[in-house]
Amino acid sequence: MSATRYTYLGPEGTFTEAALRSLPEAATRELVPMVSVPAVLDAVRRGEAAGALVAIENSVEGGVTATLDELATGSPLMIYREVLLPIAFALLVRPGTALADVKTVTGHPVAQPQVRKWLEAHLPDALWESAASNADGARQVQEGRFDGAFAGEFAASMYGLQPLVTDIHGGRSATTRFVLVGRPGRTSSPTGADKTSAVVWLGDDHPGALLELLQEFAARGVNLMRIESRPTGEGLGKYCFSIDCEGHIVDRRVGEALMGLKRICPKVRFLGSYPRADEVKPTLRPGTSDVDFTGAAEWLARCMDGRGER
Repeated sequence: MSATRYTYLGPEGTFTEAALRSLPEAATRELVPMVSVPAVLDAVRRGEAAGALVAIENSVEGGVTATLDELATGSPLMIYREVLLPIAFALLVRPGTALADVKTVTGHPVAQPQVRKWLEAHLPDALWESAASNADGARQVQEGRFDGAFAGEFAASMYGLQPLVTDIHGGRSATTRFVLVGRPGRTSSPTGADKTSAVVWLGDDHPGALLELLQEFAARGVNLMRIESRPTGEGLGKYCFSIDCEGHIVDRRVGEALMGLKRICPKVRFLGSYPRADEVKPTLRPGTSDVDFTGAAEWLARCMDGRGER
């Protein structure tokens, strides 16, 4: 395995690259762009890279399905940290292009919902065609295939383009969440402000099946931060659930919730426990701290061996 190589969705100039370069360790790694999310993650699976940074969630459009599906299938991978990056797009064009000249535009599919309102207001007749990445869209504008590309303003100089319009976004707080993924290993130590991710498959379709899954978290006071259903590819109505929750697997409430899921579900894929990028600590409900779980276990042991209450 190349311990000094990280992969990301390329080419150069993507928001993913910008997020990756925000990590301190990126300065000492070889950063290798790849053509797709599956290619990025498969490089890690094959041992050609130690880690990969991929987008997993956007505050405007929700989950990034390519990443969610890749993490749920194939050889297991684990998330080791996350990065939050505020997102604002620029309309990049060849020098000398005016707004009235822009008839065709491109960008990553995830970008389209974030610039849709701006397009409707300023370029309602422009034809959109998706690109493999925002930077790839910029490259295609450079080659003359499109009139404009929605990408990061920082990508303009890389492709000899100019930002015709800047600060385009789907909301003032538009943010994309990226995760650093590697091969399975020991989780990092808990920080007190952590997140745990998993994928869960339901055993069969029956009334209350999803409720049973959710109750494993609710009964232990574990707050869910995200839950999304994704088709398994095994037929209509067959879904798995991608889940993020507050806390670390070593926290008793989280560990026992995962054990509860493992008892009632045919498959549970643990995707890792890692520090929250926003460093927000959870608010624990009464009776859900590790001390509470330990005290309850000690009480049960006394009941079983006849020591009684104390």
